[in-house]
Amino acid sequence: MKTENFSAVTEFFLVGLSRYPELRLSLFMLCLIMYLIILLGNSLLIIISVLDSCLHSPMYFFLGNLSFLDICYTSSFVPPMLIIFRAGKKSISFLGCALQMVISLGLGCTECVLLAVMAYDRYVAICNPLRYPIIMNRVRNVHMAAWSWITGYMISLVQTTMAMVLPFCGNNVIDHLTCELLAVLKLICSDITINVLIMRVGGIVILIIPLLSIFISYVFILSAILRLNTAEGRKKAFSTCSAHLTVVILFYGSALFMYMKPKSKDTKISDEIIMLFYGIVTPMLNPIIYSLRNKDVKEAVKKILSRHQHLLKK
Repeated sequence: MKTENFSAVTEFFLVGLSRYPELRLSLFMLCLIMYLIILLGNSLLIIISVLDSCLHSPMYFFLGNLSFLDICYTSSFVPPMLIIFRAGKKSISFLGCALQMVISLGLGCTECVLLAVMAYDRYVAICNPLRYPIIMNRVRNVHMAAWSWITGYMISLVQTTMAMVLPFCGNNVIDHLTCELLAVLKLICSDITINVLIMRVGGIVILIIPLLSIFISYVFILSAILRLNTAEGRKKAFSTCSAHLTVVILFYGSALFMYMKPKSKDTKISDEIIMLFYGIVTPMLNPIIYSLRNKDVKEAVKKILSRHQHLLKK
């Protein structure tokens, strides 16, 4: 009986914000503009960090990973969402829904770990500067970045697989803009106690532990900055961390609201807006924050532009 019910669901219908059809055109234009800014801003940040030799450091290696991750993450759900807003096509296949969940959840989990790795990088740079090149060597950087991706996708695969093998009993209407794990779990008609338990354990592993490590890193960083003798030294040290700290607050603030708050049966419009902020606004702001609050990036942009102008004059 469970197999028959399970096989009956071949597609899902995404009906998030369907009660507000007047917002479709506005949301389409807004999301399209933000998505283009995400593609342009993060691509430029990657290109700048590759072209300028002064940015060939662990900090910008991880920042390049973050920019690439943000491009992939938004590309996993924004284009289908734009089709929903513009063409009104709200259906997605069972396999397409599972794939979207694996990719988007995996990238979200990876970003949690990657932000913790970036905090550790800043901790070593400020608290142990003499040993920084030895500790944060190229091989270790690659390993830390790789394990961030592996950890994120392992958690995503486990949670998505355990959700999609359960019976849906013919219920295939997702009250959400994307195939999101919490929204899909509401459609399952069997016991999801194990799923909820694993999701909470995963939340602790991927949200709480990285956030705790970031907090501890910044406690040591702040202590080291306050011990510096000159105001200029304190200002320089703090400026290297302020961009990362701003991104952490934006990312974890919306993530914790989404996944740790008490769940109601129906998806509220506030949940949808937070999802848009978490999924689109934060990746859009990341390159802006790192560009405006980072002297090295500004200098790199100036050098590349002056080099380009020099070539044009020739």
